[in-house]
Amino acid sequence: MVVELISVGTELLLGNIVNTNACFLSQQLAAIGMSVYYQTTVGDNEKRLQGTLKEALKRSDIVILTGGLGPTKDDLTKEVTAKVLKKELVEDKNTKKRIKEYLGKSHYGEITENNWKQAMIPEGALVIDNDNGTAPGLVVGSEDGKKVILLPGPPNELIPMFKEKILPILKESSEEIIYSEMVKVAGIGESRVETEIADLIQNQSNPTIAPYAKTGEVHLRITAKAKSEKEAKKLVKPIVEELKKRFKNAIYTNKEEENLEDALVRLLNKHDLKVTTAESCTGGLIAGRLVNVAGVSEVFNQGLVTYSNKAKRKLLDVSKSTLKKYGAVSKQTAKEMAVGAAIFTNSDVAVAVTGIAGPDGGTEEKPVGLVYIGCYVNEKTVVKEFRFNGNRNKVRELTVVHALDLLRRTIIENYE
Repeated sequence: MVVELISVGTELLLGNIVNTNACFLSQQLAAIGMSVYYQTTVGDNEKRLQGTLKEALKRSDIVILTGGLGPTKDDLTKEVTAKVLKKELVEDKNTKKRIKEYLGKSHYGEITENNWKQAMIPEGALVIDNDNGTAPGLVVGSEDGKKVILLPGPPNELIPMFKEKILPILKESSEEIIYSEMVKVAGIGESRVETEIADLIQNQSNPTIAPYAKTGEVHLRITAKAKSEKEAKKLVKPIVEELKKRFKNAIYTNKEEENLEDALVRLLNKHDLKVTTAESCTGGLIAGRLVNVAGVSEVFNQGLVTYSNKAKRKLLDVSKSTLKKYGAVSKQTAKEMAVGAAIFTNSDVAVAVTGIAGPDGGTEEKPVGLVYIGCYVNEKTVVKEFRFNGNRNKVRELTVVHALDLLRRTIIENYE
């Protein structure tokens, strides 16, 4: 079953709004075995929208349009759909009643005449009540048995409507189930990951492996098609196990919703460890990532931003002689920062970073992108040198990811 997405709205073309609806819908459709071959964004223009919808109906079984269902004159999606499918617009009394009730509870004042435009529907359409707004969803059939589904644009209206009311309708039409599992790898570059799994990719058919490069990470999506979710999971399982054999501790999760900081906090909780961060070039970004995790207060002791040499000496007890002899950006300083952070805050583990994020400050000996990351775990300290490419933000982002990952790996090596 082929589905096509058409996102309607000039604001999308101008970049005023990020099109998160298309991303959400594609993921949801893939999960029920429906193929999305085309996505189109078109502005609030009747002629162009009409042409786009006609073309979509030639090549797809189901067309989903999002947006353009509002009360104003430039909201044309419903009117164009009716014209293309040769349907008259008729008033839906239930929708009119719901609009009146919804707006009557709001603080928008008197209901204006153009609001009743949203109660007009193509004849024969299935009306999908909107519990979070005034524009109903619509499912309209074509003469040749194809479906056109109209959804409101605001995500807080579209997402619940799709999950609760549209998805059950689509599942009835889907012949296969698609099941995906994500394996997330940190600390290894995309090219190396792809080289390691080249044989699996070359021989793939069902399931398939798709790599996605992230900052400092590579995510591998394993996807299988089957008649049932149980069968699809059976196909995915051996591939996931093979990836675990090949990448070992570089894999930090195979849960879609879990990110690197989640995995690290889970590990800290597992071994009842308290952590402190000591940051120079990242200026608190590592602590910020950790604080993203709900319940991190159980394991996170303190975050220290020691940007200046004075702060490194005062808060982390980095010796004056170390800074003078080796400099702030050095293996020796990173080590003393990590040890000092753990001792100063009475923590079990600590991660420290110091580096040159740029764009200035680099030398031939210590270029921009040079970063040292130190981890104090189980009364032992590990320091690694990294040389990152990119602008200031990229260097800092890469430092954060590698710091979280190095701490994660060091804890595994010492406690598991």
